[in-house]
Amino acid sequence: MNLSVFTADLTGIETIANPSQVAKLSEDYYHFSPILVPLLAGKVADIVLRPSDESEVIRIARACAKHQIPLTVRGSGTGNYGQCMPLKGGAILDMTKMNAIRHLEAGLARVESGIKIAALDKQARAIGWEMRMVPSTFRSATVGGFIAGGSGGIGSVLYGQLRDRGNLRAVRVVTLEDEPRVIELRGDDVQKVNHAYGTNGIITELEIPLAPAYPWAECIASFADFSSAARFGLALGNSDGILKKMICVCEDPIPSYFAALHSSIPSGSHCALMLVSEPDLAPLRDLVREFKGTLCYEKSAAEASKGISLVEFSWNHTTLHARSIDTSITYLQSLFLNVEAVEAMRDRFPNEVIMHLEYIRMNGVVIPAAIQLVRYTTEARMNEIIAIHEEHGVFIANPHTYILEDGGMKAINYDHLEFKRQVDPYGLMNPGKMRAWDEK
Repeated sequence: MNLSVFTADLTGIETIANPSQVAKLSEDYYHFSPILVPLLAGKVADIVLRPSDESEVIRIARACAKHQIPLTVRGSGTGNYGQCMPLKGGAILDMTKMNAIRHLEAGLARVESGIKIAALDKQARAIGWEMRMVPSTFRSATVGGFIAGGSGGIGSVLYGQLRDRGNLRAVRVVTLEDEPRVIELRGDDVQKVNHAYGTNGIITELEIPLAPAYPWAECIASFADFSSAARFGLALGNSDGILKKMICVCEDPIPSYFAALHSSIPSGSHCALMLVSEPDLAPLRDLVREFKGTLCYEKSAAEASKGISLVEFSWNHTTLHARSIDTSITYLQSLFLNVEAVEAMRDRFPNEVIMHLEYIRMNGVVIPAAIQLVRYTTEARMNEIIAIHEEHGVFIANPHTYILEDGGMKAINYDHLEFKRQVDPYGLMNPGKMRAWDEK
């Protein structure tokens, strides 16, 4: 790659060519997977470009098409599957300078894609609203990165997942063509780029719905046995009169990995970490007692807004805390239809696959999704564990692949593929991630 020739077309746009900085900005958290580590180690870009507005994005897209330079779009790099790692080198497009709030009103926000989720949530709360769902990396993750690489998170027990109709209202993208176009997708058309790893359009702006902001109290309940904890989580999810934003159930010994919570969670117990509307704490306490649990940690919404948040012990932050103690631990991502299936798989892999449940709403029904911790031995054993789960009707979103179709989708998304044909005719956007394109 002749950087001087390429950058000659990009005068005035911030560029980063320092090898150590480029290497750092070429990575995400793929090292959570021991299978991905050897596949992605050493995959770095040649240069990082940091546009400040859409006009600069268009200039970059035009230059990439002209010089046939691969382009990989990046938010904050908090993903776990190598989504934003440049398999073919080329340029990284760091969107974090494009962080403006274009419009904010009751129930709706229009933002540039590089804004951090926490920054938007703070501004929305100032007018009585909040993000419907956020990842556990909300402090650093960007809205655009969440849409391109995420699927749900804290809030999914109320509002479902990002792909559910209504959870993403509009997306503005720049195409990668000789003469780039700006396209705004609305309605169901947003699914053409939703969770597409940035393979088929540079997201510059998004329009997302907001939810009424509740005073979320943070609580932990401990249980002597895992089944009680798991069934409590489902009962809370189905208690429509109790508003909740997060229900995270962790099997022992997972709580022992939460150093900051050691004084709150009894040793050897299983626990449920929760965000519940403060006015609903009384019925929550009744439900905890019904399942013979103990409320061992409670913070008001005001207290929870300062310092550590239980959010940062949920979803894949659970894996992060576990790996800070034992780097041999990795994870799986699963969808169970019921608690009985959870118990069956727990019994099948004692002390090897450790249950971590995140209750979500799917098609109007609350189910126990899981981000299980796995004591990793070999790739063959991991594939065997996945196969056994699937044989028992458990859906696995494989986190040990960087290929779009081989992870959560399990099939070709023809809307993604067709849109890529229209907006990225040279196949320069995040190449190597969409199997359908590579096999066409």
